[in-house]
Amino acid sequence: MKKILILLIIIGYPLWSRSQTFYDLNTIQQIEINFTQPNWDFMMDTSKQGAEGYITAQWIKINGVQIDSVGIRYKGNSSYNPNKKKNPLHIELDNIIESNNYDGYTDIKLGNGFKDPTFVREVMSYKILRHYMAAPLSNFAKVYINGDFIGLYSNTESITKKFVNKHFFSNQNTFFKCNPVSSTNGKCNLLYLGTDSSLYYNSYELKSDAGWNELINLCDTLKNHTSSVNSILDIDRVLWMLAFDNLSVNLDSYIGGITQNYYLYRSGNGSFNVILWDLNEAFGCFDNTGEGAPLNLTQMQQMSPWLHLTNNNWPLIQKLLNNPLFKKKYIAHYISIFNDFFVNDQYLSIADTLRNLIDASVLADTNKMYTYAQFQNGMTSNITTGMMVPGIKVLMDLRKVYLSNLTEFQYLKPQISMPIISDTIPNLNDTVDITVQVQNANMVQLGYRSSESERFVLMQMFDDGQHNDGISGDGIFGIKMPILSSSTQYYFYADNINAGTFLPEKAEYEYFVLNANIQQISSGELVINEFMAINNTTIANNNNQYCDWIELYNNTANILCLNNLYVSDDINNPLKWKLPDNISIQAYGYLLIWANDDTTANDLYANFKLSGSGDHLILSYSNGSIVDSLSFFQQSADISYGRYPNGTGSFTSMPPSPLSANQLSTINKISVNNFNIFPNPMSDFLNISSLINIETIEVYDLFGKCLINVSLNPSNLCVLSTSSLPCGVYFLKLNKQYIFKLVK
Repeated sequence: MKKILILLIIIGYPLWSRSQTFYDLNTIQQIEINFTQPNWDFMMDTSKQGAEGYITAQWIKINGVQIDSVGIRYKGNSSYNPNKKKNPLHIELDNIIESNNYDGYTDIKLGNGFKDPTFVREVMSYKILRHYMAAPLSNFAKVYINGDFIGLYSNTESITKKFVNKHFFSNQNTFFKCNPVSSTNGKCNLLYLGTDSSLYYNSYELKSDAGWNELINLCDTLKNHTSSVNSILDIDRVLWMLAFDNLSVNLDSYIGGITQNYYLYRSGNGSFNVILWDLNEAFGCFDNTGEGAPLNLTQMQQMSPWLHLTNNNWPLIQKLLNNPLFKKKYIAHYISIFNDFFVNDQYLSIADTLRNLIDASVLADTNKMYTYAQFQNGMTSNITTGMMVPGIKVLMDLRKVYLSNLTEFQYLKPQISMPIISDTIPNLNDTVDITVQVQNANMVQLGYRSSESERFVLMQMFDDGQHNDGISGDGIFGIKMPILSSSTQYYFYADNINAGTFLPEKAEYEYFVLNANIQQISSGELVINEFMAINNTTIANNNNQYCDWIELYNNTANILCLNNLYVSDDINNPLKWKLPDNISIQAYGYLLIWANDDTTANDLYANFKLSGSGDHLILSYSNGSIVDSLSFFQQSADISYGRYPNGTGSFTSMPPSPLSANQLSTINKISVNNFNIFPNPMSDFLNISSLINIETIEVYDLFGKCLINVSLNPSNLCVLSTSSLPCGVYFLKLNKQYIFKLVK
């Protein structure tokens, strides 16, 4: 989600700001793949045609970083050709080794430039789309296999559970890929086919454990209970999608003949969210609307924003855009995209920047589907090799003229002034009077919510002199807005009989933020005191499940209210899970949070799990104030990681002590033969003390290999760094004769 107050949030997390280098638009990634199988291409083709799954590559190097044992397969439908050397690739870094990742990503989708001589359609389209809705990151990658340069690819973030978790704060809910499973009779148009779920199997691919009944309910609501559709569908996101698809003549999408290439994910607030996918054929590369003959260039340039408005086979269009309110919001979003990127030719600047970046790589790509000359001319000339592919500028120059002359684009729309708020730092649970001056409007709405995971609540604003709005009929509209959390998000919508407008213009994706005056907990008062990332047998929750847990501790003599605090395992998404309202922690008391990624549970069940291979933990407020945070390395099963001394010390591995003081017990310490050695299990350091001088320290693995060999000036106290050792069992040898067994 995007915020107007994004600068404050970035400033609030200086230690964690880190660019997503794998999808940096300014650099071309380099991906080198090494197969030991001499017939790897045949194996990949066979796997694509059958059901063999991924072919294992010995290693892959991404920008020089080697990752061993990864799964790779060909992907795509029309873009795949067994007779071609350059095919789309799907790489699963963690297919064999679960901890494998690059820059936090495990799933890599590479497109081969099918039907796009410019090479930029997909990357440019996603860049535009991300201004208005959650959409994948995308850039370019050069791919080599066994030292052979295969070519330049688009590199687009995969729509996975990790993606929806980042944008919708959960990943276990109903999740569908909307591409027909059957090429003969499948359509993903959300048409209601009845209550038998098998009728939908050819059209949708279920990505979650369950969800067919929820999909059927969505289709039924669209057809038979349209007035209730707002309760089950994020309509604003759908309107942005429909506007982008139509404006960019992206017919290989919901609005085209196959009604495909999007995902549906139902977030925790009950709304289905649409996510656009596969944009390589945007800007006229696909000419099938599903109604009549394929479009020619002129028909694409003059394609109506109301395509399918009266056709029941496109219920998202037919049902939503025939609603006067949604219709005006749709056109408002359409005009926003049009003005932001096309009226001013900003899309051409983006395309030029991308094409300059990849020019040399395209020239070197001998497996590309178009010539280098066609790449050079692809923006301004139509390519007629095989199916006609319009030059993007050729298409959009006359499309701009057509759209600008439409009546809907010329209506006088309302003008909304910046809001005036009676209290800019209100107290929690207060209300504030909020007013805006609006011209040319018959109706004004305020949308507000308390967090990104919630739906916006819409309230009508009034110009009646009864809502602290001044004099009745003076064009000033007012309403009281409740302050229910530390950060209230809000926007405005106004319309007249012909047109509507938003403030901010990109709402609901952008919005204003009003921070409440709350007594925040200071750093050190409340701490992450202990956690367990691999809980197999230690402690079960109320559902008798052994899941990850996090313990908070109150270091003060006062009761602390935890309202408006968030816990997260993602440094790029610190507001991942909000602690329930009205939770407090007693003086010198403890609170246990279950990190089991269970979005259906209530109370202290977080919507994420901890990674046993290493992760982050952040305790913070939405305004960017960090109460506590840490990074941790690979963990051992049923061994916790906590502060010692309790509440104030640094972190170390220890016997678990949920809801009680942390102790380095005798299990955690070796005291024998005049030596004291702790902690055991080891953390990043091992403390060794002795009544006799220590001169040599050696650490061996189970196979007798010496991993650490240190010679010291004789000393009876030392601290040994063990951060380089992976989890396992080791033997510590002191002074060439004293041997101790250790674990990490």
